[in-house]
Amino acid sequence: MIRLSSNFFTRDVLIVAPELLGKIIVINDNRGIREYLITETEAYRGTEDLACHACKGRTPRTEAMYDSGGKIYVYLIYGMYWMLNFVTGEKDHPQAALIRSIEGFNGPGKLTRQLQIDKSFYGENLCTSDRIWVAEKGNHVDYITTKRIGIDYAGEKWNNQPWRFVLKSIL
Repeated sequence: MIRLSSNFFTRDVLIVAPELLGKIIVINDNRGIREYLITETEAYRGTEDLACHACKGRTPRTEAMYDSGGKIYVYLIYGMYWMLNFVTGEKDHPQAALIRSIEGFNGPGKLTRQLQIDKSFYGENLCTSDRIWVAEKGNHVDYITTKRIGIDYAGEKWNNQPWRFVLKSIL
């Protein structure tokens, strides 16, 4: 397997999010080295995207999204679920791909529990970290696109963007 470099992540989220499908999240912790196939992602793209946290401006919570691609943006929802996002794009152009599911764990809250993701991962560099990174095996994938889930608050335009990417198969 080959670890993804910053060149992979410093592209537009609408390119990176579907290309994350079939890639492997590697975790190195007290349970050893574990690998998980990414099966679903969602794109959040900039200050104009009313579903993206950056639409409210630069805040301490969103600061990682303003960094260059390859960093981790993690945040807590409902006081109990950490959401794992990979920052994409260039510095000061906030974008991120939410990792919605991995093989065997559907749902962003379930996968972060399995991976033991918490606030300590905020801002971590996927390209240099010793405890989390993304790798590829050279797989080609088939996927579908749908509208994003759980963002009705963003309005019809943003709710209906086909920016959710779901793995159908590895070719």
